[in-house]
Amino acid sequence: MSQDQQLKPKAASAMGRRTFINTAALAGLGGVVACTDKPTSAATPAASTPAIAGHASANATHLKPGELDTYYGLWSGGHTGDMRVLGLPSGRELHRIPCFVPDALVGWGITNESKKIMGTKADGSLKYTVADSHHTHASYKDGNYDGRYAWINDKINGRIARIRLDYFTCDKITEIPNIQGFHGIFPDKADPVDPAINYTTRVFCGAEFAIPLPNTGADADKPEKYHSLFTCVDAESMEVRYQVLIDGNCDLTATSYDGKLAATNQYNTEMGVKYEDMMSAERDACLFFNVARVEAAVKAGKFKTYGDSKVPVVDGTREANKDAKTALTAYVSVPKNPHGVNASPDAKYFICAGKLSPTVTVIELAKVLDWFDGKLEKLDAAVVAEVEVGLGPLHTAFDGRGNAYTTLFLDSQMVKWNVDAAIKFHAGDKTAKYVVDRLDVQYQPGHVNASQSETRAADGKYMAVGCKFSKDRFLPVGPLHPENEQLVDISGDKMVLLADHPVRGEPHDFIIFKRDLVRPKQVYTLDEFPLATKDPKDSGVVRSGKKVTVRMTSQAPAFSLREFKLKKGDEVTLILTNLDKVEDLTHGFAIPKYNVNFIVNPQETASVTFIADKPGVYWCYCTHFCHALHLEMRTRMIVEA
Repeated sequence: MSQDQQLKPKAASAMGRRTFINTAALAGLGGVVACTDKPTSAATPAASTPAIAGHASANATHLKPGELDTYYGLWSGGHTGDMRVLGLPSGRELHRIPCFVPDALVGWGITNESKKIMGTKADGSLKYTVADSHHTHASYKDGNYDGRYAWINDKINGRIARIRLDYFTCDKITEIPNIQGFHGIFPDKADPVDPAINYTTRVFCGAEFAIPLPNTGADADKPEKYHSLFTCVDAESMEVRYQVLIDGNCDLTATSYDGKLAATNQYNTEMGVKYEDMMSAERDACLFFNVARVEAAVKAGKFKTYGDSKVPVVDGTREANKDAKTALTAYVSVPKNPHGVNASPDAKYFICAGKLSPTVTVIELAKVLDWFDGKLEKLDAAVVAEVEVGLGPLHTAFDGRGNAYTTLFLDSQMVKWNVDAAIKFHAGDKTAKYVVDRLDVQYQPGHVNASQSETRAADGKYMAVGCKFSKDRFLPVGPLHPENEQLVDISGDKMVLLADHPVRGEPHDFIIFKRDLVRPKQVYTLDEFPLATKDPKDSGVVRSGKKVTVRMTSQAPAFSLREFKLKKGDEVTLILTNLDKVEDLTHGFAIPKYNVNFIVNPQETASVTFIADKPGVYWCYCTHFCHALHLEMRTRMIVEA
C-alpha cells in the first residue's frame, strides 16, 4: 500500500473517482477534468458539509450588521484585469481595483491620470484594453506583510501593476521587455546584499513562454534561439533592474526569507511547442537564483541586451553555471510538470507540487545554499522529501504549525500533510504518517492560500480554495458558470468546509492577511494633486487657441460652474476637484455623447481630455449618489457651432 493511502478519503465516491482517474490521468487530461462520480444534483451536499453544523466556526462567515471582517483578501481578477478586495471570513467583495483594463465605474482608462499609468499610443488611445491577471502578492517587512504595496501580473501583455495599499489604487504599471506569458510573481522578503534591509526592495517575475531573442520573426524555426527570461523589477521605481536568461521556462515564483534565493518551478524543460512535447520528460526542475551573485554579475557588466531593450540580461543557463562556487543558478530536479512553488513559514523549505506526478517535493533551502558554497556535492541532495499526496497536486498553503495543504486538481480534494513527517518517511521511516486529513471540494481546485500563509506570522485559521469548476453548486446562469471560492476552517485537526462563494471567472491566486496590517486612508490630500483647484473661485475656462482648460470643483450638491461654453473643434481638458472632506462622499462626472464618465473621491482631482466635436447643449451630471439633491447636481456644457 502506498503512503498515499495512509489516510483514505472520507467519501466513498472519492475512492471511485480516484480509482477511475488513476488509469487515465496522464493519458488524457482534457477528458479527466469533466469526469467525476460525484452526484450532479445541487440538493446533495458535499461529503464534509454535515460536519459544519456542530463546529465552533459554523457561523464565522455570517457577520452581524456593522461587524467587520478580521482579514483582508486580495484576489486576482482574471480577465477583468483588476484586483479584487474581499473581507474574510464573510467572503464579501469590498472593492475592485482597476489596473490593466478600463473600468467604467471609476473612469479608469478615461481620465488622463489613469491613461498615463496604463500606457497610451501616439494618438492618446490605450496601448492595451485586454488583460489576464493571475497572481497577487504584497510587500514584506520582517517576514510579514507591511501594508505598503501589492503587485499583480498581466499574463497576456507582460505587464506588472503596483497597488498602493494606503488608497487601494493602482499607481504604476510596467511592461517587461522580451517576454511572453508572464505568469508568476513574488516580492523578496529581505535584501541579501544588505542584511540590515529586511523589507521588500524587488519583485521577481517569471516568463512562461520561450520566444526567439530578439523576437523579430527571423528565427521562428530555430528552437536554439528560444529562451525564457526571469526578471527583477525594482519595488519602488517599478523599473526593470535585470533579467536572467534560462533553459526551460518559468511558471510560479517563490523567495526565501533571508533574501538570498529566488526560485521558479519549470514545467516545460523540454522546450516543447506542442502540448504532448511539454510532458514527455518524467522530470522537470525547480530553478534557483542566487540573488546576490546575479546582482554582482550585473554590476560587473557581465550581461547582454536584446532588441531595443537596455535591460541587462545575465546568463543563467545550465552550461554557463556548472561550477557551483561561481554559479548564478541551480536546477533542482523535480517530477513531472510541477505547478507551483511555495515557501514554508519556518523559512526552511520550498514545496513544489507535481501536477502530472502525484507527488510533492520538499527542497531544503540551507542545502541549496550549501551547494552554491561548494559544501554539497550533489544538488539533488537538497531534496529532503518527495512523497505521494494524490492526483493533480498544484499549489500549497501553510498553517504555521508544520502542516501543508495542497490542492489536488484531479481528485477534487484538499490534502493536509505534515512536512516533518514527510521528510522522515522519505528518509526511510515508513511508519511516519504524513497525510493528516483530506477534504472533498467542489470542484477541481487550483490555487489555495491560508491566512498569513507565506509569512512568518502564518496563523492557521482560514484557508480559501479556488475551485475552477462549480457545476451544480449554484443556480444555473447559462453556459458560463461562476467559479467557486470555498472557505475552510483549518484551526483544528480536521479541515471543515464553511462556505461557498460564486465568483466571476477567472480569478487565480490570492493572499489573506490580518486587517490591522494596513491603514487605508479614507480621504485624499489636496496637495497630492498638482492640478487641484483648491478654491471654487479659481474655477473657470481658459483658452489658448483651440486648446481649452476647464477648471471646476464639486461640493455637494453643486459643481462650481453652472455652465461653460466651448467652440466646435476645441481640444478640451476638464479638471475636476472634489472639495468635500467627508469620507464616502464621492462625486461622478459624466458628459452625454462624449464617452466621458469618471469619479473623484473626497479631496481628489482628476482630468479628462476630449475634442468638442458635436455642437449642442450637454447636461453634465454627477453619476455617484452624493446628496438629497444629487439629481439636481448638474452643469451645462454648451458647444457652439
